[in-house]
Amino acid sequence: MNRGREKPKGLSDAYIVGLTDGEGCFYVEIRAPNGTHNTRVEMHFFIKLREDDFSLLEKVQEFFQCGGVYYQKEYRVNQRNCYRFGVTAQKDLHEKIIPFFDKNPLQSRKFNNYLLFRQIGLMVKNGEHKGSEGLKKIRQLKQQMNNGARWVPEIGLPSGNSKLPKLSKSARQGSKVGSG
Repeated sequence: MNRGREKPKGLSDAYIVGLTDGEGCFYVEIRAPNGTHNTRVEMHFFIKLREDDFSLLEKVQEFFQCGGVYYQKEYRVNQRNCYRFGVTAQKDLHEKIIPFFDKNPLQSRKFNNYLLFRQIGLMVKNGEHKGSEGLKKIRQLKQQMNNGARWVPEIGLPSGNSKLPKLSKSARQGSKVGSG
């Protein structure tokens, strides 16, 4: 049990905003077509914490009244096992998550990612992702998400949605990408 700090009994809007600023992620995935479906745009909202904060994620789930808490094994040597609260249901994203963050704006640069996530969400809700122009626009917006992501040395790439070319070790040491 984490005894270093007391966790709130009920979570406030401000607490959720701060937790999301620090540990949350707005993620968009574009899945290629296969035999059963056309190209899909999947949207995800996550908050990831260490396993000793599992009960806090349950409170987040209770707060939003949607989503789930899932185990996420960490494969990096210096990381602990984690759990994450996740919402992927479009209805919940549009009726609970997006309205919450519209009313309670994030305070970090993650706010810009949220705005792109929200814009993509509205395009998906309106069916714009079904046409080639709409899908092209969504891809362009997705590429703007998580710019300045922290560098992950284990994979030689920035975290998040960034798609930058792999740099040599000397190039990475000379030009770190953002701070998180």
